[in-house]
Amino acid sequence: MPELPEVETVRRGLEQKLNNFIISSVEVCRDSTVAYPINKQEFIEGLQGSLIYKWGRRGKYLIAELKKCKNNNIETISEQSFKCNGYLVVHLRMTGYFKLTKNSSQPCKHTRIRIFDNKNNELRYIDLRSFGQMWWVQEGLSPNDVIKGLGSLGPEPFSENFDINYLNKIISKRKKSIKSILLDQKIIAGIGNIYADESLYAAGISPFREANTIEKNELIRLKESIIDVLKKSIGSGGTTFSDFRDLEGENGNFGLQTNVYRRTGKKCRKCKNLIERKKIAGRSTHWCRTCQK
Repeated sequence: MPELPEVETVRRGLEQKLNNFIISSVEVCRDSTVAYPINKQEFIEGLQGSLIYKWGRRGKYLIAELKKCKNNNIETISEQSFKCNGYLVVHLRMTGYFKLTKNSSQPCKHTRIRIFDNKNNELRYIDLRSFGQMWWVQEGLSPNDVIKGLGSLGPEPFSENFDINYLNKIISKRKKSIKSILLDQKIIAGIGNIYADESLYAAGISPFREANTIEKNELIRLKESIIDVLKKSIGSGGTTFSDFRDLEGENGNFGLQTNVYRRTGKKCRKCKNLIERKKIAGRSTHWCRTCQK
């Protein structure tokens, strides 16, 4: 599943490429991709005539702020006064990705949503396994009101709220493994399997450690490692091991730099002992027994 760096890479691509994109029409190729409103026609009509004003991200969710245009003339866009038209929210899930095409070509069979502007540019949502979802949240409602998982997310790793005091408060009474804590989206938004493994390796902490046994100096190291690993991955365009693509169809390159994730049986880059793999709460976990205590 795309994690924070992959979703942030997509957000940056959308922000850069969809400048003055006014939605003229929408085609829903698979009804189940539309999570809200339940009536797909309401989803289509709600988006039509909207300027995609700004792209944001919350955890693994993409959130586009929409503005209602008086007309579809991009040339006069700077002169228009805009009215809020709610939000388009997207969760890519396991295999979803966007592709921006010009002079629209025939869509592939895994195309789920097609969004067009009046210049025949198309923002195409493709999803092999069809787990991804979209919501049009109309004006007057907050995305948190409509999307259950969004409102319960913990702080962003890059936010001021994600500090040592917060981490210490969270783990001090928890006996669960630190790996399980990092994967809990209600505690920290956006971290998944890849970056939990890589952050714990960078911090020298075993993923099997009970959270309440971790000392303050180790927590400081872990926080710094999380931020450093995420920044490096964003700089490399995220990680591709199977399906992730950016807006132009390119793979992320951080997978070439991982220290433990999917390196089972290979030598640790530090101590040269072999990387091991074991499941924690049903999730594959990769670690170095020597370097992580």
